[in-house]
Amino acid sequence: MTAQIKTYLNHISPLSDKAFNAFMELFKEERFRKGDFFAQEGIREQRFGILTKGVARAFFRNAKGTEYNKFFNVPISFIGAYSSLVTGNVNLIDIQCLTDCHILTADYHALRELYKAFPEIESFSRRLAELYFVAKEKREIELVLLNAQERYDIFQQEYPELEQQIPQYHIASYLGVTPTQLSRIRRTAQEQSISLHR
Repeated sequence: MTAQIKTYLNHISPLSDKAFNAFMELFKEERFRKGDFFAQEGIREQRFGILTKGVARAFFRNAKGTEYNKFFNVPISFIGAYSSLVTGNVNLIDIQCLTDCHILTADYHALRELYKAFPEIESFSRRLAELYFVAKEKREIELVLLNAQERYDIFQQEYPELEQQIPQYHIASYLGVTPTQLSRIRRTAQEQSISLHR
């Protein structure tokens, strides 16, 4: 798994072996059960992680208690309530495990301390933040400008195996549609696929 993590990190921003080893020393593996929370609304979060196994979702609730899925975490990916970590403010989102998960966890302030000894780790963190900003902007544009079928097509490209792992209502929430609408979209997509292969 260490080799896979190193490949993942280097794809974001290359780290020397020395920096990578120092970075990995921050982490310890924790195991979470399905339904457990990695981060919770109303708490000042202090840790982040690398998801190495399982699926998690980040979501928020409106005043009526309706939940809206912001994004999904699948292996290998960073996981955490970044706004709370960076600002020190109370967290506004929940991160919940949708399956049993293995997460390497680390203290965010310990990471920041590494910046002094390893400027390349600070550059890595900045690059990661840039990528998250781009992904967030892309997602916001998709929700406003694309129709539900187009959003579903993108979801299938970005999360090709997720439909078999989590309940459909979580996917519907992520796409901004009702479960009934999602069923219609999936049925239409299946019919189109069948007709293309005839």
